[in-house]
Amino acid sequence: MTVEERLLLGKRYEGISPFEFKNELIALAESKQKKSARAMLNAGRGNPNWIAATAREAFFALGQFAVDEAKLTLEAGDLAGMPSRHGVFARFEVYQAKHRDRPGMDLLAKIIAYGIHRFAFDPDDWLYELVDGIIGDHYPVPDRMLRHIECVVNAYLMQELCDNKPPDGRYQLFAVEGATAAMCYIFQSLLENELLARGDRVAIMVPIFPPYVEIPHLAEYDFDIVEIHASATSSNGDHTWQYPADEIDKLRDPSIRALFLVNPSNPPSVAIDQKTRQHLIDTIKQYNPRLMIITDDVYSTFVEHFQSLMADLPYHTIGVYSYSKYFGVTGWRLGVIALHEKNVFDDRLKHLAETQKKRLNARYSSLTTEPEQLRFIDRMVADSRQVALNHTAGLSTPQQVQMALFSVFAMLQEGLAYRDQTREICHKRMRLLYEGLGLPFPNLPNDADYYTQFDLAEWAVSHYGQGFSDYLTKAYSPVDILLRLAEQSSIVLLNGGGFYGPAWSIRVSLANLADDDYAKIGRALHAALETYVTEWRAASGARDDTKIT
Repeated sequence: MTVEERLLLGKRYEGISPFEFKNELIALAESKQKKSARAMLNAGRGNPNWIAATAREAFFALGQFAVDEAKLTLEAGDLAGMPSRHGVFARFEVYQAKHRDRPGMDLLAKIIAYGIHRFAFDPDDWLYELVDGIIGDHYPVPDRMLRHIECVVNAYLMQELCDNKPPDGRYQLFAVEGATAAMCYIFQSLLENELLARGDRVAIMVPIFPPYVEIPHLAEYDFDIVEIHASATSSNGDHTWQYPADEIDKLRDPSIRALFLVNPSNPPSVAIDQKTRQHLIDTIKQYNPRLMIITDDVYSTFVEHFQSLMADLPYHTIGVYSYSKYFGVTGWRLGVIALHEKNVFDDRLKHLAETQKKRLNARYSSLTTEPEQLRFIDRMVADSRQVALNHTAGLSTPQQVQMALFSVFAMLQEGLAYRDQTREICHKRMRLLYEGLGLPFPNLPNDADYYTQFDLAEWAVSHYGQGFSDYLTKAYSPVDILLRLAEQSSIVLLNGGGFYGPAWSIRVSLANLADDDYAKIGRALHAALETYVTEWRAASGARDDTKIT
């Protein structure tokens, strides 16, 4: 493919989601793969290539026990009855002793004991919720989340999102089909309940997962978007992916009604540091005390001592968490929405105009005789099933059981060891990528290293000066290097500009390929960068030793 063809293709895909542009890159990479022995390396996906295995073994061990429990009440060939609560814990103790060598049984016993000892659960009530839940023979009751499971998931969130230092008060949780469903439900209910209206001004912290910007641009929302850029740099000009004070100060505008962010960010995967968080807290409390915040903290578990805005600004914040990345359960669709019992969303509902309240009372009148008292989180549950189907709302109970087992596992000693393993996988792959690039390891504070965002324009200036950077940006499109890598090396990366980051940046997922593949990607990226340097020297007459050291 010629430079002109790449420019044409780049322009053709301007403005399209990077996830759709990825399909073109995959087609190019597959074409190259067929013509050579080179395997395609797709580092455009965020799906991890590891799983939490022992927690799954516990899940399947519980499933077999649950089926045996069902057969105790009725067994007729392929047909069984429904498990019984009475005496289920005593029966489990006998079962566990008999099958202690079965995979997952030891961990399952520890998980059940943890619930009894830490949370003072009644043994039969706790185990029956798990047994009946994994069988899946009832609609979820309560529909928002099963009672014991909500308790253990809440404890896990306080460990991972609040660094075991939760604010006073209680969080209410809504179990959902992953962070994707959480986004849909939150946006829908904000609009339905007139907490946001079409054309309202909202702020979005960028770079960010593209749907957080793409959804607000849809016709039914058409929000007036204020971008808050992670444009801070270190003393040597490198990105730190933090938000300067003047960017945070944009939130002083009280016409901004909501703030959306991903923390740690996607794709830089860097958590907001303490200094920036404090400035954010002070700004909101002083200038915008009714601001609504939605924070997606899916990568939090990869950052040591992570602190979510859920902990810093509980009154203002809806927290979204997905189990998919940390536990390798993208296909399970496990997520949760967390909202503090004292929150701005409920308070804003109280201050709606009477005409708005009247309309909403009619909307939710089939659920309660006092619809005006219905809390925002329960309105989300109802809205998720078009209100009329609220009685069948809620995440499937087997999914909730899996969520509970993962949560307790993560709070046990085994889970803490697993956490260290997953973090080291990401850090190791980051080191290998930069070794292949021949560049110093960034080693940014608060970095999850789940993704990295490499800014080609920044590299050009810091290594070869402004003249080379100007040549690069004038002669090529920002996605040229992605097309080269796909066509020449069967490597698929994504454009950082598609994530509302620097136009000339590249997003690399560090989660989904073998360790050694990242060294290969680094070397291929280095070789591609050097071709630009060679072309610049030929075009400008720059000396071969032109390089900033």
